[in-house]
Amino acid sequence: MALNIEDKKLVVEEVSAVLADAGSVVAAEYRGLTVEQLTNLRAAARKANVQIRVVKNTLARRAVQGTKFEDMAETFTGPLIYAFSGEELGNAARVFRDFAKTNEALVIRSLSIGEGCLDASYAAQIAALPTYDEAVAKLLFVMKEPVAKLARALTAIKEQKEAA
Repeated sequence: MALNIEDKKLVVEEVSAVLADAGSVVAAEYRGLTVEQLTNLRAAARKANVQIRVVKNTLARRAVQGTKFEDMAETFTGPLIYAFSGEELGNAARVFRDFAKTNEALVIRSLSIGEGCLDASYAAQIAALPTYDEAVAKLLFVMKEPVAKLARALTAIKEQKEAA
């Protein structure tokens, strides 16, 4: 179904609003996926707090104009599905990477985590980024471990002196 000019403007505005809040964007080619597979992809994205949109490339190019994702516009060719992550930068790449493991038809074309467009080869690295909660847990472990070692050492010294 063809969109009239007002509908096109509305789509551009909606995508621009999503881009304004997005921390990262991933574009992937979805040629060959069935409706059921796309439904499963959308369900996985909702669980990960990722928004997914299928938009005509010309409208997507207009939507990214003036945003931090403007460099991606030159990669918008072919049938693409776009994923937008909020605060967790790796979520969109993680959803597409996990889905592509079981569905070879989904091929990541480009991604951006703010400034500049990255090649699809960076998708695995971006997807491997820890979530905020994982990063805080790792930081707390690193901060706690030296104190725990000191406590164990002091306990060992105390026990050694008591045994002597």
